[in-house]
Amino acid sequence: MSRQKSEKPKFIKLRRRQYSAAEVSELLHRQYSADELLMKSAEMPAVALDKTVQVSNQILHAVPAGNSMRRAKNYWHMLGPGLTTGASDDDPSGIATYSQTGAQFGFGFLWLALWTFPLMSMVQEMCARIGLVTGRGLAGNIRAYYSKRVLRLCTLLLFAANAFNIGADLGAMAKGVQLLNPHLRFWWLVVAFAIISLLLQIFTPYVRYAKYLKWLALVLLSYVVSSILAHPHWGHIFHETLLPSFTWNKDSILLICAILGTTISPYLFFWQTSQEVEEQILQGKTTIRERRSATAPADVKSMRIDVWSGMLLSNAVMFFIIAACGSILFPHGITHITSAAQAAEALRPFAGNATYFLFAIGIIGTGLLAIPVLAGSTSYAIAESLGWKEGLYRGLNQAYSFYGIIIISMLVGLGLNFIGLDPIKALIYSAVANGLVAPFILFFIVRISSNKRVMGHWVNGKLATFIGWATTLLMAVAGIAAIVSLF
Repeated sequence: MSRQKSEKPKFIKLRRRQYSAAEVSELLHRQYSADELLMKSAEMPAVALDKTVQVSNQILHAVPAGNSMRRAKNYWHMLGPGLTTGASDDDPSGIATYSQTGAQFGFGFLWLALWTFPLMSMVQEMCARIGLVTGRGLAGNIRAYYSKRVLRLCTLLLFAANAFNIGADLGAMAKGVQLLNPHLRFWWLVVAFAIISLLLQIFTPYVRYAKYLKWLALVLLSYVVSSILAHPHWGHIFHETLLPSFTWNKDSILLICAILGTTISPYLFFWQTSQEVEEQILQGKTTIRERRSATAPADVKSMRIDVWSGMLLSNAVMFFIIAACGSILFPHGITHITSAAQAAEALRPFAGNATYFLFAIGIIGTGLLAIPVLAGSTSYAIAESLGWKEGLYRGLNQAYSFYGIIIISMLVGLGLNFIGLDPIKALIYSAVANGLVAPFILFFIVRISSNKRVMGHWVNGKLATFIGWATTLLMAVAGIAAIVSLF
């Protein structure tokens, strides 16, 4: 029984008795711990929403082949958290970064896609393996084995980074719609997207919501198609990818840091781990003991196919966006791109309407995919670090604090669009916060996944451990460079 229900009779009973002056004074001056106050504050928006739904009584309802087709269907069924995690990495903010890379440096940084793919895949596989083997999310594992103070500081920075990113993505989605229909008002679109995202996260059962995210990931193919329609010189592209030529300077170093920050992001770590746990719960493994004792080789194999497929899609999209902007914008001297919408507008005169519309549709679709992941990962991290009930599989009234953090994250991101915050500055602040958080979280990820006492048979191999520490060092250097660039 939930805490709210168990406390209700006691509360009613207390209301009916008469208090002495001393008792009233004691009740008014009762001291709550910081954690209790934080939990109550987080619960408030979710409780308010739940009460509104109860009063209004509005409930949302949703409504065999050949061998090659069967294999394709089996492969599709294997895909899940890894696909959606990888796809959410290519959010409108990431698209803007990749577009700027191609516009400013041409094909000079296409090689980054070849390097970030294995690094990103290995880290996300570690996160997924931690979720599968331990039966709990990443923050829950860090809380169990390491410093709670460091974890809470990291989750606070994660909240800030994700809120800024949500704000930038909401604005980008509104701009994307205006590319298709300029007469629609920006502010109404921002609010509409925030509401739609919240309704889907809170009121759609997880089993159905996960399917929506999975199919929504396919919108990324619009960037592959738009790049092909731009008719780039593929021979030149592949030559520059394998034998790159660029100049090392401050701008190029900062852009590399930006790409690493938007590709290997902390919110992906928390989301990936928690989604593996959610999938296990859907299979009926409702306790940690059941999940810890049920890790089969077939599960790990499916997870690896899922994760590496999702990261391949993510990095392929990065490659094609850089290729399109490098082949169209760079030769025409259009070297300053500040948003995904601006990239679409800049491509239109040279690549045609088809590329323009596909780019615009991609902005909207990736935003719808990424924003729930950003808000959800924040909520998973905070709820697990503080020991609250968490999980999208729970109903609203079963996890007020968890859904409250999602609502607060969305409201903060929404509010940033109404106070005149420059979206580019929002991305810079987000990048700085991510730069501070990523090395610490990566440290915990590598330590936990390399700990045989925790992981048992599924502990990291030597290669995975080496790549994990190399990625941690690389992200630490990138984070320091991003912070130094502000001063």
